[in-house]
Amino acid sequence: MQAIDWTDIHKKYKGLWVGLKDDEETVVASGKSIDEVMKKAEEKGYPKPILYKVPVKLTYFVGSIK
Repeated sequence: MQAIDWTDIHKKYKGLWVGLKDDEETVVASGKSIDEVMKKAEEKGYPKPILYKVPVKLTYFVGSIK
């Protein structure tokens, strides 16, 4: 599995909810609430986007899964 770089998403959508395509990189809708994102995504033909709350501040975590 390859890591996904959401740096550009963070810069543009900081503090907002986003709805992503199944590729986990393409933003189809954004807004201040889940309801707003869902409505916009459905209007664009994406009834089940992946929802993600973009943090205001980026923090880093380095670890492993046992």
